[in-house]
Amino acid sequence: MDTLKETTIEIIRRLPDSCSVEDIMYEINFVAQVLEGVKDAEAGRLLNTEELLKRVEQWEK
Repeated sequence: MDTLKETTIEIIRRLPDSCSVEDIMYEINFVAQVLEGVKDAEAGRLLNTEELLKRVEQWEK
């Protein structure tokens, strides 16, 4: 798997020349979050839909 740095550089290369700093930061943050999610999944740290809905219900209380 590519490193965060390599993946981020490739994503930035694909952005249009007219992109803003905010666009670049958004992409970097998105890539980092996806890679963290993949690591969590590989480590078995997952929630099924039922568990997620229970947590959301607790937020509403």
